[in-house]
Amino acid sequence: MNIRLLGGLSLGIVAGVLAGMIGIGGGLIIVPVLVYLFKLDQHTAQGTSLAVLLPPTGLLAFIEYYRAGHVHVGLAITIALGVLVGGYFGGFWAQMLSGPVLRKTFAVLMAAVAVRMYFEK
Repeated sequence: MNIRLLGGLSLGIVAGVLAGMIGIGGGLIIVPVLVYLFKLDQHTAQGTSLAVLLPPTGLLAFIEYYRAGHVHVGLAITIALGVLVGGYFGGFWAQMLSGPVLRKTFAVLMAAVAVRMYFEK
């Protein structure tokens, strides 16, 4: 097994566990690792993250939460429709930004969320 395949599998396992446990993975874990360790550009890292997370994490984690009664199905469907439309436009608009601008936007958003979460009661 080559190092890139092993690294990708390891990254997927870590991201899957975190996504299943606390709802993070793609943006917070996978994208930075793809950029800095796998040397992908920001656009390719974000696109790859979206491609790998949708089927495995979404479906399997959803089943476990649903079985436990922790899914508001109506709200989830509504949000999913919004994500479908928003994801299309977000992906489209991201292609108009340079890699450095997209990476900085991503970093500022992560920092803002982190600061807010840290200081909330």
